[in-house]
Amino acid sequence: MKLLHIDSSILGDSSVSRQLSAAVVAAWQAAEPGVEISYRDLAADELGHLSALSLAAGGTPAELRDALQKAEAERSEQALNEFLAADALVIGAPMYNFALPSQLKAWIDRITVAGKTFRYTEQGPEGIAGDKRVIIVSTAGGQHAGQPTAAAHEDYLKFVLGFVGIHDVQVVHAHGLAMGDAVRAPAIEQAQARIEELFEAALA
Repeated sequence: MKLLHIDSSILGDSSVSRQLSAAVVAAWQAAEPGVEISYRDLAADELGHLSALSLAAGGTPAELRDALQKAEAERSEQALNEFLAADALVIGAPMYNFALPSQLKAWIDRITVAGKTFRYTEQGPEGIAGDKRVIIVSTAGGQHAGQPTAAAHEDYLKFVLGFVGIHDVQVVHAHGLAMGDAVRAPAIEQAQARIEELFEAALA
């Protein structure tokens, strides 16, 4: 089983989403010792946002691409192929200004590709990314889970995953992290308990 672990926080070692996504991966390894893990740090190694260069690279035959187009196409193809090869994903998704980090959005733009992860049919769009399990680590300074303020954050990420055909999506929440220790500490403890809950059947 191939597991793709993605972090997007810009906070480095201070990041709660990074700490919790690592805890999810560790729990997954304990439950399935043979799991093969690949890691992508979107903050340390940014994919870059979609641009005119991205479109030109994608629309130019490989043998006709110049050096910049070739590098851009290879960057996109690597991210897409890495995603398609994964059987499962762990995605660290902190909230910045009521939305996903722009680095994570850039990754979404690289893996949401017509003909590769979805297609249009007479009945409408159809996800073709395959049967994958995803665990989202959703972190935020305020309390946003289940609220309208999550529309461009956790809800959007779940929508995109569903659009490409991924419906086995579970969420580990740690919200209220900026609301003082009385809220922050229990939020992290509850997230850790949720991680244990997700894998307790496999470890029993």
